Amino acid sequence: MGVQEAIAEISTFLGQRLSRSKSDLNLHGRSESHFPCSPPNAVAYPETTEEVTRIVKACAKAECPVIGWGTGTSLEGQAQAFQGGISVDFSRMNRILAVHPEDMDVTVQPGVTRESLNEDLRATGLFFPVDPGANASIGGMTSTRASGTTAVRYGTMRDNVLGLEVVTASGEVIRTGTRARKSSSGYDLTGLFVGSEGTLGLITEVTLRLHGQPEAISSAVCGFETVGDAVQAVIETIQMGIPMARIELMDPASVAAVNAYAGMDLPERPHLLLEFHGSDAGVAEQAETFGLIAAEHRGTGFDWATRPEDRTALWTMRHNAYHAILASRPGMRALVTDICVPISRLAEAIETTRTDLEATGIPGPILGHVGDGNFHAILLFDDTDTEAVGKAMAVSERMVERALALGGTATGEHGIGIGKLGYMEREHGAAWCVMGALKRALDPKGIMNPGKLVPPDS
Repeated sequence: MGVQEAIAEISTFLGQRLSRSKSDLNLHGRSESHFPCSPPNAVAYPETTEEVTRIVKACAKAECPVIGWGTGTSLEGQAQAFQGGISVDFSRMNRILAVHPEDMDVTVQPGVTRESLNEDLRATGLFFPVDPGANASIGGMTSTRASGTTAVRYGTMRDNVLGLEVVTASGEVIRTGTRARKSSSGYDLTGLFVGSEGTLGLITEVTLRLHGQPEAISSAVCGFETVGDAVQAVIETIQMGIPMARIELMDPASVAAVNAYAGMDLPERPHLLLEFHGSDAGVAEQAETFGLIAAEHRGTGFDWATRPEDRTALWTMRHNAYHAILASRPGMRALVTDICVPISRLAEAIETTRTDLEATGIPGPILGHVGDGNFHAILLFDDTDTEAVGKAMAVSERMVERALALGGTATGEHGIGIGKLGYMEREHGAAWCVMGALKRALDPKGIMNPGKLVPPDS
């Protein structure tokens, strides 16, 4: 009854921008990963912060769930309405509100995507570096504390968000942080909301740190005999202080998939994909130094390119690897999981995962942001085969157990949502209860994206 009351009230000011069409509901109930379709009761398309406030107030009064929606690229079910409710789609809140080139920051609405933001910034000589692969929205990236291929140099969303405007569970609008580069003033509320996955409020504005576009960019690819060799080359590169912009690992199964999908002809063995940013002389020196390091670790076929079209082809191949892997096994579903460990334990974590996959017979190509110890396994299975589903889930759980034993985390960038909820107590212990207490304090009715991230009784 509460949901219908909220829908009735919201329709009075959104009109046709409150959708209940079956296709729209199903679109907002789907996941990029293996979760079943879980549609909301209605989808709201606000255009202003004031409208978001009125939506949340209506839902609070009716005790109706509210779920934020960016572009739907999250991988742990963060944006699905498992308990029904109103999905708030921010695609119409897609304006760049203010660019301050002299201060190297920008304020945007949450529906702005990272690619459109960088297109708009091109003439300023600045860019926003966080690149999770998908053309995700800035609001969604903030909510999941996204990172990606460039995090090894430029950091994650945590490092690049200066301030936020947030509509809290009561419908109050608050601002966190400032455009200043540092502050000792009070609690870090910006850090609290970054990565909160919509469980504490809805983000309606984001102020981001920008970076100067590098004078020169060079990309490279290099093959290795083993994953261990590749990772050791990465460790030595980082320890020598070479400022890599990207260092990505593809295992032999990933290479085979992208070869078939993109018409590439890379040898089917572990490969590193790299990118160097800086001056012309600096980039050349960095590439030459890495080439020497790679050779010491049995690296072969080291090839680097500075032409934009060649670099674009290389990174398009990497960003399309997920789709290439799905295409390699038509009809299968994917459990896309990630863990992050101290880089010194990365080779061990990957090799033991590969051994586990071989023993269970589950296909699971591995990709990694190896510069910061983060890797992904795309576990493929027939979702009509109960035994295969169980095996895939068990492999994922053992990956997390190994990560925690090695001093790592259950997820380096995908987040928790509902998919990794069961690992939170193991990783955080009593601190998870503190997260639940914060949730109860800021959302006493439990309407903000319920069932995700925090203890179930929060």
